[in-house]
Amino acid sequence: MKETPRVEIKDKLNLTIEEAAAYSNIGINKLGELIKQPRCPFVIYIGRKRLIKRREFEKFIENQIEI
Repeated sequence: MKETPRVEIKDKLNLTIEEAAAYSNIGINKLGELIKQPRCPFVIYIGRKRLIKRREFEKFIENQIEI
């Protein structure tokens, strides 16, 4: 069986909530609150799974003064 290649967070298009928390230094609970907001610009649903669109998440953070 072939091993799946390891992709670094900076190279991923979409992140799990845990990866996004580690990447941004924002807690998992706070990220959970943010992605529950209607029309959240950086969340994508794949079935019941929620992923963070990394580029949109970075843009969101750049435009915030306080989270």
